[in-house]
Order: sequence, then C-alpha cells, then structure tokens
Amino acid sequence: MATHNGKREVVVVTGAGAGLGRAIVRAFASQGADVALIARDRERLEAAAGEVERAGGRALVLPLDVADAEAVEAAAGLIEEQLGPIDIWVNNAMASIFSPVRQMTPEGYKRVTEVTYLGYVYGTLAALKRMAPRDKGVIVQVGSALAYRGIPLQSAYCAAKHAIQGFHDSLRSELIHDKSNIKVTMVQMPALNTPQFRWVKSRLPNEAQPVPPIFQPEVGARAVVWAARHPRKELYVGWPTVQAIVGDKIVSSFVDHYLANKAYAGQQTDEERDPERPHNVWEPVEGDQAAHGVFDQKAKGWSGQFWFTTNRNWIMAAAGAGLAALGGAVLWKK
Repeated sequence: MATHNGKREVVVVTGAGAGLGRAIVRAFASQGADVALIARDRERLEAAAGEVERAGGRALVLPLDVADAEAVEAAAGLIEEQLGPIDIWVNNAMASIFSPVRQMTPEGYKRVTEVTYLGYVYGTLAALKRMAPRDKGVIVQVGSALAYRGIPLQSAYCAAKHAIQGFHDSLRSELIHDKSNIKVTMVQMPALNTPQFRWVKSRLPNEAQPVPPIFQPEVGARAVVWAARHPRKELYVGWPTVQAIVGDKIVSSFVDHYLANKAYAGQQTDEERDPERPHNVWEPVEGDQAAHGVFDQKAKGWSGQFWFTTNRNWIMAAAGAGLAALGGAVLWKK
C-alpha cells in the first residue's frame, strides 16, 4: 500500500514478535508496507522480519523493552533514518499477570503498568515528535473490552488498559483543539488466541485461557489495519466487546456479580498449571510461536459485528435505496 506521494508506508508495531502484534505485522506487510518491529526477543523479531521481506517490504528489527522511554525514542529516530518518515505507529506491546489482587506484589503492578500503559505513552510521544512537524500520521492504540470493564484475576492489566483509554481521550481532544491532522484511534479487542496465555505469569491453579468466545489474532489485525485507514475515535471488535462495554455502562453492578460467579472458571482450562514454567513479565520466553496460541480449535476467524461496523455506510445506503424503491412502488400502484 503506497501513500499519496507514491512512497511505501512506514509502519511501526510494538509487541511485534508474537501474538496479535505478529498478525498485525503480517497484515500491513501483505499490503506492501515497510515495517519496523519492536519487541524484546530478537529471534521472534527476525522471524517476523523475514515475513515482511518475503511480502516485498523492508523490515527493521529493534529489540528493546517499551518500558524504556529512551530506547523507544532512539528507535523512532533510527526508523526514520533507515525506513523514512513514520506514517502509522501501532502501540500493542503488553504484559499481564493472572492473580487475585491479594496475591499481587507492588513490583508486579509496576511492571505491568510500565509495559502495558507507559509503553503506549512512550510510543505515542516518540510518534508525535516526528508526526507533528509534518502534521500527518496515525497512531493506533490497541485496546480491549477490559479498557472499560475490569474482570477478576487481571487487575493489573485491566487497570493499564483503563489508563490507556483515559490517555487516548485526552490526546484526541488536544489534537482536535490544535486542529491537527494527526489521527489517533483505539481498537477495543475481544479475547484472542495468542501465545500469551502460555507465557503470562500466573498464580491460578490451572492454565489460563481467554474468556470465550475466542477470536483468531487475524481478526484483530484486520481491525487495526482498517482503523489506521479509517481512524474513528474507537473501533469495537466482536460482539463480546460490544456486550462487555455497553453492559458495563447499563448494568455495571449486575456484571460485577456475574463475573464473580463466572470469570474465575472462564479464565482457566482443565489443565493444571505447571508452577515451574517460565513467564515473560521481566524476560521474554524463548521460542517462536508466531501469532497463534493453543486455542485454534475454539477460535473464530471471522466477526460478523466487525464486518457490519466497517461496512455500515454502504449497508445504510443500500437500505435507504431499498426503502426508497419500495416507497416508489407503493406510490406507483396508487
């Protein structure tokens, strides 16, 4: 996909080595973009870079921790030196801990916040610094239904996603005030089949799983690419996301009790957790598992809600034309 001046798009993706980030890299690469890949594990980034290059694009591997503001800023400068002006910056990197609040530690909350919230802030600042003089560019914040609706056993992650939502609202209002042509959008995701559920630090008795229904990461990746091209304030992906956000606004207390009864078992499989398995909170887990997790048999590869919301203009136009034709037919008979 070329920009209006014929230059290949330059896209930055954080958390690019695996899961949703890997799927986002593939989606942009399939449209001909040059992609800068940010994550901690060089092996996975090299594998993702190979996918970009096989699709015909240029790739830049940047192994770093998004919790390091100086490293993120330095990476942004290097990207513009080697690939050119950044057109799209996708903040996606995350960390999480599955644990009851009473078993959490201050260090755990700090780490999840630094990666999942401040990593987005640092990426946004680096992108804005370069986009502002040109007065163009798009920043995509990968969000979640949990940005509005906290659930048991993921308090650190939910709090970080709530913080991103507040940050996003503030930034968007400022850009509107400044009459800026820079666009910022937030894509609220459903449960996705990614490797994080075997990498995440957990204190649960059984292995963690996404709260069903589960979608494949390609569903989320298509949403991110669409949002970058059509930057609404927010884009909800999947009916479960709509239900969680709208339900919390209408019957929040009921949802509290519902989750208290359902969300503990709903976030665990029947497989007992291995307490010795490595986790990725402070260091990446070795191995390239690419985009998908272990829930392929349960995951959906398509969302009717996403199709509807991204095609609503022509659907409404077609419905209007149909009503007009029906009205004309009735009048003709008269």
